[in-house]
Amino acid sequence: MMKFIVIAVVLFILYKLLTNDQKKKKDAQLKEKEKLAASGIMVKDPVCGTYVDKDSDVRIKKDGQVYCFCSYDCRDKYLKKIKPDS
Repeated sequence: MMKFIVIAVVLFILYKLLTNDQKKKKDAQLKEKEKLAASGIMVKDPVCGTYVDKDSDVRIKKDGQVYCFCSYDCRDKYLKKIKPDS
C-alpha cells in the first residue's frame, strides 16, 4: 500500500512539473510574439488576435491602412463586419 502512495505522489509531481513547463513555454512564445509585434515585424489579426507576419499574403487595404490576417476565414469575417459601413 505504501508503495502505491509513493508512486502516486511521484507521478503527481512529475505531472505538475510537465504542465508548468508547458505553461512557461506558451508564456515565452507569447512574449516573443509581442516583442516582434512591437518591433513592427508582426501585426495582430484584427479578428482573432493572432500575430501574423506583416508581409502576410492575406491582407486588405482600407482607407490607406493595410490589415493583415492569419487566414482567409478571418479576412472574410472582417469584410462582412465592415460591409455595412462601406
